[in-house]
Amino acid sequence: MNQPTLTRRALMLALAACAAGAAVPAHAQDDYPARPITLVVGYPAGGSTDLTARLFGDALSKRIGERVIVENVGGAGGAIGAQRVAKARPDGYTLLLGASNEMAIASLINKAVKYDGLKDFTPIGMISTQPMVLVASANSPIKNISDFLAQARAHPGKFSFGTSGVGTALHLSAESVKEAGGLQLVHVPYRGVAPLASDIMGGQLQFGVFVLSSALANIRAGKLVPIGLMQASRAPLAPEIPTFAEAGLKDVNMDIWFGLYGPANVPAPVVAKLRAALDDVLKMPEFRSKMQESGSTVAASGVDLAQFQRKETEKYKRIVEFAKIEE
Repeated sequence: MNQPTLTRRALMLALAACAAGAAVPAHAQDDYPARPITLVVGYPAGGSTDLTARLFGDALSKRIGERVIVENVGGAGGAIGAQRVAKARPDGYTLLLGASNEMAIASLINKAVKYDGLKDFTPIGMISTQPMVLVASANSPIKNISDFLAQARAHPGKFSFGTSGVGTALHLSAESVKEAGGLQLVHVPYRGVAPLASDIMGGQLQFGVFVLSSALANIRAGKLVPIGLMQASRAPLAPEIPTFAEAGLKDVNMDIWFGLYGPANVPAPVVAKLRAALDDVLKMPEFRSKMQESGSTVAASGVDLAQFQRKETEKYKRIVEFAKIEE
């Protein structure tokens, strides 16, 4: 006689428990953020991605009133850090300061990369961009873009350029110069910027590609000669350096970009809070000033990161296919 009553009562208690459990995430979303946020960087400390993360993390912390802890998870050109975030719990407490290399290029050249830069992440918003520059040794007779193009065309295959690795944005930017200019240049990959700069300044290598901010000190000291920027417009940090686009290579328009990502399926209310906070950070005068001093251009508010990334990936894919790049 009492069994149906007990069964119904048990069912009602179970449903009530489920409802209570379902209400917890919603409450947590309302209170977000209620504890520190981890901002993962896929590179060691000291590089341009790390610097961007620390400047952004500090500004974001002031905006949301919670600590933002930068965690460096280096390896595989940023892919290991990205993978860590892709597998994290999608609650908004583990985020990625993602760069063009790991978010759009890595999967095009390396079959070992198993994540999808769009499908496995929640794109929150753009943060900034940095220009790349082709440089030569101070002892080189080549001092400008005209000299470079003339000599490279007159002596196909004679000149080499170095970058910090195969398939990086630096490598692809030089390949875009080769394609647009009809040039034959030999790529020499290095393990880091320091040995690359040393070999160029020492005369062991003719040319190299750097993020502008990492080469500027040696350029200003007269140790490296800036040949040209790989983007459409000149950089505010160094307006004296011309662009390859100005020299007629209109298709050379590539920079390194940085965006804020979470794992896939971050709840919409959390994403909305993060986007609002990001927009506010991008407008902070102190943040903008520090980013500009580091050589970055702060992104415009409200950029659709997913749409931007799709276009960039298509551009990279074309260059990868042209250059037959595979890691």
